[in-house]
Amino acid sequence: MAIEVVAQSRQALGTGASRRLRHAGKVPAIVYGGSADPMNIELDHNAIFQALRHEKFHASILSLTVDGKAEQVLLRAFNMHPWRPIVQHVDFQRVRADEKVHMKVPLHFTNVEISPAVKVSAANVSHVLNEINIRCLPADLPEYITVDLKDLVAGQAIHVTDLPFPKGVEPVIHRKENPVVVVAPLPRGAVEEDKAAPGATPASAVPASKQPPKEAAAKAPAAKGGKK
Repeated sequence: MAIEVVAQSRQALGTGASRRLRHAGKVPAIVYGGSADPMNIELDHNAIFQALRHEKFHASILSLTVDGKAEQVLLRAFNMHPWRPIVQHVDFQRVRADEKVHMKVPLHFTNVEISPAVKVSAANVSHVLNEINIRCLPADLPEYITVDLKDLVAGQAIHVTDLPFPKGVEPVIHRKENPVVVVAPLPRGAVEEDKAAPGATPASAVPASKQPPKEAAAKAPAAKGGKK
């Protein structure tokens, strides 16, 4: 079920009009895309501020009702005040049921506590990506992609193509690229132990046949002179 957003159309444009709108507890916004012209709208600030706090709102098909007429949209961008908790502007994009959309969705990591990397090797699991670009029809848009770490072992990495994408959903990656999603480096101690090379072998351990010949302790006695 689509998340509902209620808005009203607005006619007054410009910096001054937007400032007055914000002082009245409203947020200027725009809807674009599809076959219709872009539409300037206004939202209730408190309602949109609370909605933006939920992860689902950022990666879901939204039902935007403007002056009583509803249409499906995606949240594309929003601007916040530099230091105050105030939403300054919001962008929505219209979507069609028969056209695929490109969207960033969050990654949810599960079962890290029971993975061999953590449970057996005490490795630190590092999240390289926390969201991923996908392409799909609006009806197939997932709220998030699950990354199950139950089989992750130390020294192993999980790549984008290793993830189980839902039916109809595909990752958006460049040709021949396969970005790392999560990695579990070997613990420092284990790495040092693996890299440690054996010390020089003591001479006493070298077989006698391989030992270099010893120098003569003394020279042979000089030959005696001839007979008298």
